[in-house]
Amino acid sequence: MKLYITTPSPYARKCRIVARERGLADQVQEVVVDLYGAAPELAAVAPIDQVPVLIARDGLPITDSPLICEYLDGLGDGPGLIPMAGPERLAVRRIETLGQGALEMGVKWVLEKRRPESEQSPSWMARWRDRLGRSLDALEAADLSAERLDIGVITAGCVLTWTDFRHPEFDWRAGRPKLVALQAALEARPSFAATRPDAA
Repeated sequence: MKLYITTPSPYARKCRIVARERGLADQVQEVVVDLYGAAPELAAVAPIDQVPVLIARDGLPITDSPLICEYLDGLGDGPGLIPMAGPERLAVRRIETLGQGALEMGVKWVLEKRRPESEQSPSWMARWRDRLGRSLDALEAADLSAERLDIGVITAGCVLTWTDFRHPEFDWRAGRPKLVALQAALEARPSFAATRPDAA
């Protein structure tokens, strides 16, 4: 299998962590692409030129990080990171969705900051920052634990370290001690240490 990534992408990181946690790292070739340069190989399988993209065992592309993670989770041995059914599955997917939403707010904020200064909207940046903060408050209230690793916890961990990476001026730690502890515990895991956004 082949996974197209950029190393800063939190969405790609989530997939890379799942591959490692499920014992599939040696089966997934990571291909780093330049989204702002020429990446014809990526464009051939993902017309919108976004990462991550996984070329699955059947040769077809999967282009959505939650779907990629579910596919990889199903290939691993032993207990999975995504419950198969019932209330437990819904609870885990709710946390995952909350984390995905937090990332969406953070990415919108990044894109606004990248505009020429004369075109930036302070009100929109404040909006995205506020919504990112509210999402982190909800994750704090969820009382997540690195000892109960699942796709929701992984997504939350990716949000926190990516926020440090892209929004260092945003003090998300204030008033969120449970998330501070969660990040520290997760980043000590080999799967997280090997995929940090500031890593080569």
